Amino acid sequence: MELRLYVLSISLFGFFSPCLSFNGELAEQECPDECDCHYFRINWVTDCSNSNLTQIPYEELSMNVYVLDLNDNLISEVQPFPPDIKMRRLQMADNLMTVLKRESFKGLHYLIDADFSGNEIRRVDPDLFYDSAGFITLELQNNPLDPVEGPFIAISTLLYLDISNCSLEFLNEHFFENISALTTLDLSENPLNTLDTQVFEKLTSLETLKMNHCNLSAIGEDTFISQLNLKTLELSGNKFLREMNWDVLSRLPLLENLDLRNSHVNQLSETMFSNNHYLRVLVLAENNLSDVDVGPPLKSLSNLETLDLSYCNLTVPLSEDTFANVTKIRSLYLTGNTLFASDLLVALSPLTNLQKLSLSNCGLRRLPDTFHKFKSLQELDISHNPLNDAFVKLLAPLETLEYLNMGYSNLSNIAPTSFSKMTSMRRLILSGNDLNNLEAGLFGNLTRLESLELNNCGLRRPLNATLFFNNFTYTDLTELQLAGNPLRVSKTGPLFPKQLSRLLTLDLSNCNLTFLPPDAFFWTRNITTLILSGNHFSSPNDFHFLELLPKLEVLDLTYNNLSTFSPREIEFNIQVTKLKLIGNPWRCDCSVANLWDWARMEKGDLTILEGSTIGAADVTVGKHKRKRLLVCNYDDKIGLPMVMNKTAIGRKPFKGARTISGTNRTWAKYVRESGCAPSPKLLLARSARSLDSVGYVSVEGVKMRLAEHQPNSWATAAINACVVYGAIMFVVGVLFLARKRKPLGRHVDKIN
Repeated sequence: MELRLYVLSISLFGFFSPCLSFNGELAEQECPDECDCHYFRINWVTDCSNSNLTQIPYEELSMNVYVLDLNDNLISEVQPFPPDIKMRRLQMADNLMTVLKRESFKGLHYLIDADFSGNEIRRVDPDLFYDSAGFITLELQNNPLDPVEGPFIAISTLLYLDISNCSLEFLNEHFFENISALTTLDLSENPLNTLDTQVFEKLTSLETLKMNHCNLSAIGEDTFISQLNLKTLELSGNKFLREMNWDVLSRLPLLENLDLRNSHVNQLSETMFSNNHYLRVLVLAENNLSDVDVGPPLKSLSNLETLDLSYCNLTVPLSEDTFANVTKIRSLYLTGNTLFASDLLVALSPLTNLQKLSLSNCGLRRLPDTFHKFKSLQELDISHNPLNDAFVKLLAPLETLEYLNMGYSNLSNIAPTSFSKMTSMRRLILSGNDLNNLEAGLFGNLTRLESLELNNCGLRRPLNATLFFNNFTYTDLTELQLAGNPLRVSKTGPLFPKQLSRLLTLDLSNCNLTFLPPDAFFWTRNITTLILSGNHFSSPNDFHFLELLPKLEVLDLTYNNLSTFSPREIEFNIQVTKLKLIGNPWRCDCSVANLWDWARMEKGDLTILEGSTIGAADVTVGKHKRKRLLVCNYDDKIGLPMVMNKTAIGRKPFKGARTISGTNRTWAKYVRESGCAPSPKLLLARSARSLDSVGYVSVEGVKMRLAEHQPNSWATAAINACVVYGAIMFVVGVLFLARKRKPLGRHVDKIN
């Protein structure tokens, strides 16, 4: 209860703190020279990752640091932290530590999470976080832990423990004795071979247990006797013996999710799941079930909703009894098995409630004529099959279908009537088929289509108007993927027809593009996400087409040939919230600093530049934190500079002179060591951001520039003519009334 109140208080503080800040700015905190510091939401983050540190810069740390990121350094030993530090999360993954001592972390009263994955840790003091009363998450994966004879660690509040891939060969019966509150435990990738039947006895609150790739050959019948609350059990990648007694599963009455993928399961007894009445998800994929009739073991699973039998080498023909007792199945995955249309016709008949069906990579040359029975089918995957074009027509009855994947299915021609009844279709994938010529009207009836994927289809021209209804706007089609097509773009003219004017996301990655014409998006001005990754853009002058995209929010230019890029290239895209630039050969010069200052001062958020600062994914529990960073290179022809004591406006100075080593620099470090001062415009924008200004050009200027590219349609011309005519008539009317009043005025004067 106290832990929940503590977390709630932090959340409430995070909600109200912005109201306490002055003029929209949060106060700057202490920051070590080797680190990049910033606010993530309202929490002070000190990012010292990948800085070649051999020790923690204790003296320069702010006492209010919320997240301290020391990942990817050379730290081998940790000294005690300052006693008043309020750190909540400590990240020290991928360093050189060999032991975790209690004295190193004493006094960390506010610490909640810690990540020490990827070190050389062999020993952990059992009372490691004795002073951290609210500690709940500990990540130690990828460390060579020594064998543990007694209790591993004593943290009564611990809820999440990851000790996967820690070279543990044996777990003694007292290993988990002092962490009985644990709800999630990951033991994956430890060579355990066997388990002591009493090892999990104290973990009565456990809800999720992962033992993937543990080289397990058997599990004792009473191993899970205390896990009455276990809901998720993952046992994939093990080597269970043929004689394995699967009655161990009968000890788990509340089990909902079971993963036995690729675990050498080659037989299924009829009573294997007899006590798992709540089982909803069963994954048996990648096991050799060549001589197994999968029907009898499924009989007791009346509540089963998802069944994965992918790549199971099924040789016993699927019959009408196979799925007769599991009619609640909503999702069925048969991917990677050699199947025949005639068997599927019979076996799938009882599954009238089916919503998701995957028959990908099943060697199907024709489709079963059974789709008319699936009145509720929403998702169908028939990709990677050597289909004949003629059998596509069997899909016609699927009026409720919302997702269809026909990618890489040997299709060269799709008849215009193939999708005529699929008016509920929202996502269509035709990628990987040789569709050089798409027939007129092919997408005519897909008026609810939201996403269309035509990647790697050999298309040389963008989509034209004949594929859609004429004079009709496809209001729901918001995503179009054309990646991997060798597009040939003309020097002028729009890329897409007016029917796609509501498009929001466009993927043109890896299309061999070196330029796009200035009016490329003449009809598609609502685009918010534009992906141009993996092309050959090299000059900042190549981006005039961005002027037509005033609603652009995400621009992906990763892995092109750009060495410089100016904020002026996106001065008309005032709503940009994410700029992806990783993977370009950036040159370390003031253009980098200008872009950095634009994000920090004018936009007020450095995270706009992806790879500039720590993001949400870098503090997510259970994931490997290795950021992709923005990097620039010094010109080899120019000597590396000497950084002296200096204070440029908007910069925090280095302490003492130093010589820059190495030609590669992260943008964060280059900006701080450079002599590039922020422009006066950016400093002004920081002190007084205005809704009427976008820094380099006024909003009115943007509107005027966009007006130059407005569609010259007859409707627009007619409206303009009416406006001009109305203005003329108004002027004429005013003059007429003025003349009429003049005689009356003279008559009044005469009387007086």
